[in-house]
Amino acid sequence: MTNDSPLSTFRVAQGTSVAQPDARHASAVTLDSPALEVMTDLTQVKAASTTPTASLRQAEQVMIHQGVRLLFVVNDMPAVEGLITANDLRGDRAMRIVHQRNLHYDELTVGDVMTNLTMLDAINFDQMRSATVANVIATLKVFGRHHLLVVQSATAQTPLRIRGLISQTQIERQLGQRIDMSEIASSFAEIGQALA
Repeated sequence: MTNDSPLSTFRVAQGTSVAQPDARHASAVTLDSPALEVMTDLTQVKAASTTPTASLRQAEQVMIHQGVRLLFVVNDMPAVEGLITANDLRGDRAMRIVHQRNLHYDELTVGDVMTNLTMLDAINFDQMRSATVANVIATLKVFGRHHLLVVQSATAQTPLRIRGLISQTQIERQLGQRIDMSEIASSFAEIGQALA
């Protein structure tokens, strides 16, 4: 076969499916497992996204179609403006805006209810390398969050970037048990201890 020879082809059989991302997160973990085992690594899995001008119904359809409960809000990829979660779609903020602006729910956009990037809590990727699943759960509890971003510092090759995502639902799936989020830390000392 020479360098410019065409490749052989065949007809695709009925019932052929589309490849899905590896279920590497499907492996069971314990509280002592490395934290990276419960992080969705955005260098391995494409981030699900929407725009600030999308309607809430459109965002909901993207979540359903992609099987996620969180979307990155972007106007100009890859710059992130914020996040919107499934809870935001029907949450207090959405209902409050409907009443305040005298709008119908269908008139709301992602930009109306998203959480701006500057309001989000994040963990440094380098810190995740030495952390355990128990550390991640403690951090979720401290901040009362269902999701946390994992941010990787800038290097000569890459800018400051969101490297991964921590999801309470994903951790529960891998642990095989629910996480009781009622234990919220009450002091900065407890927050520091959770991150240590």
